[in-house]
Amino acid sequence: MKYFTLIVLFTVFSCGNKEAVLLPKANTTIVKNVVDLSPIYIFFRTKGKDTLAEVNRKNSIISTNWILNVDKRLPLRLTIPEIMKLQQKKREEKAHKNEKAENYYSYADTIGKNLAFIPFTNVYYKMEKPKSGVVVFFTKNNEILVDDIVVKQEELQAYFNKAPHNKSSQYIFCFNKNLNFGSYIQDKIFINSLKLPSSEFNIKQEEFIF
Repeated sequence: MKYFTLIVLFTVFSCGNKEAVLLPKANTTIVKNVVDLSPIYIFFRTKGKDTLAEVNRKNSIISTNWILNVDKRLPLRLTIPEIMKLQQKKREEKAHKNEKAENYYSYADTIGKNLAFIPFTNVYYKMEKPKSGVVVFFTKNNEILVDDIVVKQEELQAYFNKAPHNKSSQYIFCFNKNLNFGSYIQDKIFINSLKLPSSEFNIKQEEFIF
């Protein structure tokens, strides 16, 4: 609970008003504790009718684990480009690079009543449609399409179990660019719960946003 308080205090004193990052919520914890960390915040802002993603990384240190606290209301089309910039900066750093330092998204575990984290260090984002592979697409309306065919969430594991595990059936996870970040984190936690094909060529580390 202390970490939630720190988030609220950060927004009060840095922005001069009572505004907080509204974290995504889920009912499970992937990672509970992260040490040697630097917090980075992506705030939900509005300007007229426009929604903006405002990044504050003043306290980030390249050699530490980065915790991205992203407002759940923000759409992926605004957050992912900013996250890509942060990833690139950390990946290209040479002088203070720490190979063991990870990147995590934070979220609230509503069952455990604690702050939780999900790693995304090895994810490479692309703001485009994939050119090949079996597309597993998470829509804005909480549907899952596998090559344009609707597959219920509870049936996706069975689909993977029956699918051929060969190079021609490479699975690529894609997300609607207007999906809000809160739903995106829930989708990533769901993906984490799946027993995916073990062969390295079946699941790409790339995620496509379009």
